[in-house]
Amino acid sequence: MSSSSTSSPTDNSSHGSVALSSFGAMNAFSGTNTNTQSTQSSAKKPFSLSERLAYEIYRYSSYSPNYLPENVLVDCPNDQTSRWSAYSNSPPQFLTLKLRRPAIVKKIKFGKFEKSHVCNIKKFRVYGGLEDDHMVLLLEGGLKNDNIPEVFSLRCLTEDGSENLPVLYLKIVPLLSWGPSFNFSIWYIELHGQDDPMYTSARMKNYNMRREVEIIKLCLKHFRQQGYASAFEALQEQTNVQLEHPLISELHKYLVVQGDFEKAERFVVECIDEGLMDEYLFKQDYKHSWHLKHTESAVNPGNRGGHQLVVDAKKRLIYLYGGWDGFQDLSDLWVYNIDLDEWALLCERSELVNGPTPRSCHKMVFDPISENIFMLGRYLDNSIRTSDYIKSDFYLYDTRARNWMQICDDTSQVGGPQLVYDHQMCMDADKRTIYIFGGKILTPRSVNATASIEPEYSGLFSYHIATNTWAQIMVDCHHASASQADVMSIKSRITHCMVFHNKQRKLYIYGGQRGKEDLDEFLSYDVDTQAIAVLNKEHSHHGTITGNEAKFEPSSGYTLRATIDCERDEIYVFSSLSKVKDRRDIQHIDASNSFWVYSLRTHKWSRVYYCRHSGQDANTISSTDVLGASKGDGSYEPCPRYAHQLVYDDVTNTHYLFGGNPGICQQPQLRLDDFWLLRLEKPKREEILKHCRYLVRKMRYEEMARLDPLKAMQYLRHHIAAVIDHSDAEQLHNFHKLASLLFKNHDSGLDRESSMTTPALCTEAEDLETDAEMSAKRKFQLSLAEEVSHGIANENLSLESNESLASSGISEAVSSPTSSSTCTKRARTECNTEVKNKRAFLFNKLVQLMPTSMVQPERNLSDFVVL
Repeated sequence: MSSSSTSSPTDNSSHGSVALSSFGAMNAFSGTNTNTQSTQSSAKKPFSLSERLAYEIYRYSSYSPNYLPENVLVDCPNDQTSRWSAYSNSPPQFLTLKLRRPAIVKKIKFGKFEKSHVCNIKKFRVYGGLEDDHMVLLLEGGLKNDNIPEVFSLRCLTEDGSENLPVLYLKIVPLLSWGPSFNFSIWYIELHGQDDPMYTSARMKNYNMRREVEIIKLCLKHFRQQGYASAFEALQEQTNVQLEHPLISELHKYLVVQGDFEKAERFVVECIDEGLMDEYLFKQDYKHSWHLKHTESAVNPGNRGGHQLVVDAKKRLIYLYGGWDGFQDLSDLWVYNIDLDEWALLCERSELVNGPTPRSCHKMVFDPISENIFMLGRYLDNSIRTSDYIKSDFYLYDTRARNWMQICDDTSQVGGPQLVYDHQMCMDADKRTIYIFGGKILTPRSVNATASIEPEYSGLFSYHIATNTWAQIMVDCHHASASQADVMSIKSRITHCMVFHNKQRKLYIYGGQRGKEDLDEFLSYDVDTQAIAVLNKEHSHHGTITGNEAKFEPSSGYTLRATIDCERDEIYVFSSLSKVKDRRDIQHIDASNSFWVYSLRTHKWSRVYYCRHSGQDANTISSTDVLGASKGDGSYEPCPRYAHQLVYDDVTNTHYLFGGNPGICQQPQLRLDDFWLLRLEKPKREEILKHCRYLVRKMRYEEMARLDPLKAMQYLRHHIAAVIDHSDAEQLHNFHKLASLLFKNHDSGLDRESSMTTPALCTEAEDLETDAEMSAKRKFQLSLAEEVSHGIANENLSLESNESLASSGISEAVSSPTSSSTCTKRARTECNTEVKNKRAFLFNKLVQLMPTSMVQPERNLSDFVVL
């Protein structure tokens, strides 16, 4: 995932696009893209890691008359013909640039026409490499359809981040224009990085050395897999390049060469105990489980939406205040004791004890230092938005003394925000500061407002608790002062998510709405440096599930609730019912729940689960008062909703969800009072251990079944069954299928002579049996197979270890039918190769679970040979 920053174009901390109204710092020239001026003055200039790079047009897919590729060398935003325009919009269309010498290219700037244009590229990719026919992806992004130039950071490191990635060629591939039926156009391109040989030569040397090592490793992997032992040893000795860590080579010896499955299994157990598979487990998606809470309390908060929840994780308490019950605003304050599983009513009517009046769409934060709750904002019906009511009151609840206090009658009079609703608040406990962003401003003039009047949005404010002072950090982009040079502005919104990372000291803002526009920007704001970054690529979004899946991130057209775990560097987003009124009916096809995780370490989204709900759920909610939606396996999940609340307990890594509006058109007053617990768990070491043991024992069983079906059946019953989760239908089904291997027509004579079988099995295979013994043994096998396979018919089923041998880079020997009485040397060789290939395939699967720095390359030499 890329990010962007408003910092200078030479700032290496930026990884995405930056829209700049003026780009003089880049020293753009008219005419061809040369660096003459900067070269002449290079003696006077200090060395910079990012300078403007000269390039030429190397290749192109096509061009329209008068719209030549060379036009991108000149920045003429006032000239409509100063652009490259492809002859058609049929892929592939591309423009390849060649630098004057290899360089580390860090940024690319796209100039634009003086106003929006349908030919601007909405989506594009940039590839780079030292050869024009072998390039890697450096950037995937899109341009806004406006007149402001945009700068994107390019990937300039190898995949593992260990070396700089030098390039000589850059290939820009347009994918979509803003006018879908229009040809692609690029107005101007500028590249920034460093091509000074004194800087790049060492990096080129390191890069080429790194590439040479990878080539040698691919050869070593190929030689070993094909059984070219002499070639393997000679290459390794001459180059002194190790294919993998010595521990991994030891596993290969046990498993593939010797076929000692017991040693191989013990080795895998030790690897797991040493944590060598923890990195793999961390990369796996969470497994979720919802639990509907049936508390022990005599009284519980009633049905409501638009309420607020906050968590006191240290004392194991959750506080709930206010909301709308379908008929009126509420002012009750509740506390839930997590350990006791009980609700308690603290204030039935808070306004009677110096507390806030009834309200909904307000926001609260909990200060873990003072153990106080702070509350700001509310929604007012248009009929009562008068000067007397429209005051931004600010309250504090002392959880230790259990009393309310009004901090301020109207924050707008002391430098704070005006009365807002659907805003967001976050707490910076270390600096004793509260941040408030967005929300719609309520003003008295709204009483006579018409739909044509543009609503006002609130900017970004901070409140310092210790000094009781407010500060406005950024104004809304439409604010009167936004055009001033010394005033920072931001596009404000409602119904967005905002969380604060107390270690990175950044606010993260995702999604939201402004008028009819869904905003899918993912922003970060550094509260100390005031740097803003865009973490996701720019896309148009229409709030459809198809669009959501296409770019694989939460849809901003749906109700989103976000939490953060600062230890795990993860942001969680629960996406539920659409906020748009005509989509709110739960019987609509788009009624769904999904839960997303964004990793701040990998900058990637992952969807933990997605569940579409049918119209039957609405009937269930309204008729039986069951507030969960059945998944069909006896378990329940919350039905889609909006105006609900979600909070996170970072001590037990548990989410809590309460109430909301199910959006049923036939019952507009219906609100929910269900209370849910959501647990997210990564796979554990025990699970991966069982999986590995199953794979190793399954391979041993397959080889055993060739030599001694009776012994194989006993092994299946006692050893493989022990590592099967019998509650998992898929695992149980695969286990039952293994019994069919006993009925395959194996060449027993061939297998007895095979040198690739395990030592223990070879001994058993050499025992001779009489015809009577064989007959009795066969009968017992059949009865035992019936017991294990539960009546599964005699099938000739392919086994998992035979799958994708070609994709693993292992050549599968071609077996010719051979009579059991005629065991030729060729047949024995082919059998040996087949057995070894299966073991090698299992080895490849196991090492994929280990750290990449320890194991052989994932790719194969054969991947680069296409005939």
